[in-house]
Amino acid sequence: EVQLVESGGGLVQPGGSLRLSCAASGFTFKYYYMSWFRRAPGKGLEWVSGISTGSSSTTYVDSVKCRFTISRDNAKNTLYLQMDSLKPEDTAVYYCAKYKTRYYTDSSYDAKDYDSWGQGTLVTVSS
Repeated sequence: EVQLVESGGGLVQPGGSLRLSCAASGFTFKYYYMSWFRRAPGKGLEWVSGISTGSSSTTYVDSVKCRFTISRDNAKNTLYLQMDSLKPEDTAVYYCAKYKTRYYTDSSYDAKDYDSWGQGTLVTVSS
């Protein structure tokens, strides 16, 4: 059974930092493209960042470029999102997601391309 478990969310002041983690199990993590999505209060699901299987390629939505860094540790089956210079508009529930097929070498922003999701972790940026 595929499991994705996010952690690391919380309350942080504007300008602060958080590091999200996503522990994966039940599949061969190193073979799958992974992404982070988020859902802000009252808004739809938004793709945030994605990373290739070997970490050679990372992509970001424009609003988080130069502030967020996605990474993965295939030996630990864990996906990360380092979030710096946080803004109130980053407030959301953050989800990690597994791409639907292995060995995918492109990037994908479409939630329909992902077949497994974590339960989410809440990030609140407020003073």
